[in-house]
Amino acid sequence: MIRVDHAGELGAINIYKAQLFVAKFFYKDIVLELEEMLSHENQHFEIFDSLLKKRATRSCYALWFWVSSGCILGFFTAILGRNAIWVCTNAIESTVLHHLEWQLKFLKEHDEETYNAVLSIRADEERHQSIGESLGKNSLIYKPIFGLVKSSTKIAIWLSTKL
Repeated sequence: MIRVDHAGELGAINIYKAQLFVAKFFYKDIVLELEEMLSHENQHFEIFDSLLKKRATRSCYALWFWVSSGCILGFFTAILGRNAIWVCTNAIESTVLHHLEWQLKFLKEHDEETYNAVLSIRADEERHQSIGESLGKNSLIYKPIFGLVKSSTKIAIWLSTKL
């Protein structure tokens, strides 16, 4: 579980970095929000990285996948516009929150330290999802983006459990 969360946070970091790169040129009004969300993801990554190191556990073999796909997804959604950025955020975070809820139920009985780590980041992820949902207009043209991002996030999570 820690491996998957660690990899996911790395993916999120690279999504926000790519979106910020584009936003600094075209959507200066959302740069501060994206920077704040990126700082949260960096903190989350550090929490899971620390847990991996403390337990002498290897990271996911697919980290390269999370980095590259995060950059690609972030760049292309940003090129499609600020609304696509928020739709992407909503899709990812709604999937991540579902994944975290499942983890919390399991971890509560099996691993208090990891439970507390996951619990500590849930509020940030809920806030990100709320921002994405409120600012992203999920009109007909954006529904395919939402569906594609949500499905690819589920696949990436599943893939990371296997690698």
